[in-house]
Amino acid sequence: MHLKEGCSLLLKVRKPSIPFVLSTNPVPNLKAENEEKSSVLKEADVLKRLKHEHDITLALEYFKSIANSKSFKHTPLTYQMMIEKLASEREMDCVQYLLQQMKLEGISCSEDLFISVIGSYRRAGSSEQALKTFYRMQDFRVKPTVKIYNHILDALLDENRFQMINPIYSNMKKDGMEPNVFTYNILLKALCKNNRVDGAHKLLVEMSSKGCDPDEVSYTTLISSLCKLGKVKEARELAMSFTPSVPVYNALINGVCKEYKFEEAFQLLDEMMNKGIDPNVISYTTIINALSDAGNVELSLAVLAKMFARGCSPNLHTFTSLIKGFFLKGGSHEALDFWDRMIREGVVPNVVAYNALMHGLCSKRSLGDAVSVFNQMERNGCCPNVRTYSALIDGYAKAGDLDGASEVWNWMITHGCHPNVVAYTCMVDVLCRNSMFNQAYCLIENMQVENCPPNTVTFNTFIKGLCGSGRVDWAIKVFDQMGNSGCFPNTTTYNELLDSLLKDRRFGEAFGLVKDMEHRGIELNLVTYNTIIYGYCCAGMLGEALELLGKMVVRGTKPDAITVNIVIDAYCKQGKVNIAIQLMDRLSAGKWHPDIIAYTSLISGICTHIGVEEAIVYLRRMLSEGISPNVATWNVLVRHLFSNMGHSGAVQFLDAVLGSGFETRF
Repeated sequence: MHLKEGCSLLLKVRKPSIPFVLSTNPVPNLKAENEEKSSVLKEADVLKRLKHEHDITLALEYFKSIANSKSFKHTPLTYQMMIEKLASEREMDCVQYLLQQMKLEGISCSEDLFISVIGSYRRAGSSEQALKTFYRMQDFRVKPTVKIYNHILDALLDENRFQMINPIYSNMKKDGMEPNVFTYNILLKALCKNNRVDGAHKLLVEMSSKGCDPDEVSYTTLISSLCKLGKVKEARELAMSFTPSVPVYNALINGVCKEYKFEEAFQLLDEMMNKGIDPNVISYTTIINALSDAGNVELSLAVLAKMFARGCSPNLHTFTSLIKGFFLKGGSHEALDFWDRMIREGVVPNVVAYNALMHGLCSKRSLGDAVSVFNQMERNGCCPNVRTYSALIDGYAKAGDLDGASEVWNWMITHGCHPNVVAYTCMVDVLCRNSMFNQAYCLIENMQVENCPPNTVTFNTFIKGLCGSGRVDWAIKVFDQMGNSGCFPNTTTYNELLDSLLKDRRFGEAFGLVKDMEHRGIELNLVTYNTIIYGYCCAGMLGEALELLGKMVVRGTKPDAITVNIVIDAYCKQGKVNIAIQLMDRLSAGKWHPDIIAYTSLISGICTHIGVEEAIVYLRRMLSEGISPNVATWNVLVRHLFSNMGHSGAVQFLDAVLGSGFETRF
């Protein structure tokens, strides 16, 4: 996609395929003949060579060259080694070719080989192909055992293919195989992923009745699921029915931390130690991570100190959580200090740690440092993932740097990394910031083609860009088209459109959107209420504004300073200054304190409808509260003074006012 002179965007990820032809007729290969002239290759030599060859293309060339020479006939083990290497690179067409070649040559296959292939399909996210490979076993006269059944069930579970799990499990029992603890644990995970914790609990009972004792994984799976559903109390009751281990306690700690119940988390730590169970690094790191996410990095450090005191050393995840927490609190220097400390202690960062550091640096607009970290990451042999690229693209997008964002995007595409919805959305953002709306729209359309459909955030980003540039009609068209992509507008979508329509004084359309929100059952947040109240006030509908303010309070949304300022300004502009004064006095008696905007609106209203002398009273009151007048405040006063007193009177009055020690802030 062309963006501008010297800047374009790649859209297709193309991974070059490996040509594979294994000839059954010997083909002269001088290099191979020279290498193996003196002796026939042994199986151990071939296995060693294949194992230590990291370049898959070279490994395959070697495999083919010796197959096409007279120096070696491939064995089940060499085939298995080559298939596993190809599978690890997700070259599944080559894998199937080799399996067929084994069948043609009458070379026996082991169950372990099929397990390896099924595992590769699982990692590639292709459970359907894994299942087809499983059924191909009978063509090779390989009889399945409970072991491979567990692997195929696990592959189906990974992709949430729940409807296929039960038939496979039934076939397994028909084949006369009894499920073992691994089978039951997979079934437990399937039930729990479906939020069927009652069924999982029954299965746990069934395990015991059939003589298969649940293990730590069984209990931890169910307890984790209960905690995830907010049933922490039930999870704790279940844990009391057996002797809980560290993983079980960790699941409970994770459950209470997700609800930010840190006191309960500390109680669980104490309970563990009272029972003679030492919390491990996961126990402490779970709490540290939750505290950091909650912005309480100081308490995270206290947990870290307690961890050290118990002789437990932090791991990579501990450091990553603290680094993330410091960035969240604005402590860039502390975050970088912990990164340096982590490196000094010999902890090798992984892609998650690098991503946390780069995301933090980008959020602080330190793009140069983030790029340096990216380069260091690649030098250290840590492969970036889509989140890495997304963090950098987002950083460039926030800075409006189209060239930088495009460069990172193209680097991602050329290195075979498929963009996800976050990366696409960040790219849409930077295009909108550079007023390239046609290109942004094309990119959204390309998402559908690339099987990465846009989400609500993507559309909100595009709509925000359109509204910000005055293209509200196009934004409304995009809003109407969201359903075609399976997306539905949320509160943020409506807020963007409402703000833009009201600024254009298109009140009818804006209030129609409000009715649409209520019809769809979309909750109004503080921003929505303030936007609509402001719209009502601009349209001279103060009664409706006050009615909505009442509904807002009844529905549990607390007005903020912006809400109050909008209402005070509206009262003043309509000449109802005394009501504005009463409202300010009543609210001031509570927790709300008027700010410079409220005082300036009130002083303007008093000057217009009551008199300058009364306005000076509120000017003095404002100063007594430590609020200094700004340019807008003085503009209001000076304009009315010159209008009411003339030039000489206004100058004398201002001299008297300034002589009394008033401070201005320009």
